[in-house]
Amino acid sequence: MPQTPRLEVGDKAPAFSLPDADGNTVKLSDYKGRKVIVYFYPAASTPGCTKQACDFRDSLAELNDAGLDVVGISPDKPAKLAKFRDAEGLTFPLLSDPDKKVLEAWGAFGEKTMYGKTVQGVIRSTFLVDENGNIEVAQYNVRATGHVAKLRRDLSV
Repeated sequence: MPQTPRLEVGDKAPAFSLPDADGNTVKLSDYKGRKVIVYFYPAASTPGCTKQACDFRDSLAELNDAGLDVVGISPDKPAKLAKFRDAEGLTFPLLSDPDKKVLEAWGAFGEKTMYGKTVQGVIRSTFLVDENGNIEVAQYNVRATGHVAKLRRDLSV
């Protein structure tokens, strides 16, 4: 499978409409007029993904105060996302993309290196979408640990 095309600063963010942990539909268009951080992670309740989600949770007040919302997207089903949210006290939407269509549209699924092997999977990625739905920041292959702190520094939050 070839690498999915990557988004770049200035690109229109691909629209999405996905179920959250409670089965409610969340759309990118729900955030029109606001900035939103959209991040993609491989799997709920795994060590790296938990660390990253908790970092977003712990920074959420400052991000919100700076006018930034946060949305996490993974291939997990809503029931698994609900368990993850409840176990970690996450207070931002976690969206389910089991068919990986949104992951592919955002360039967050494809070949990656894991433990020295090339595999197909979710590419841990973070985007900042501006008020008009355009990509303001596009970061691929981000690290789970320390990523939120770096993002906050980059955004002066």
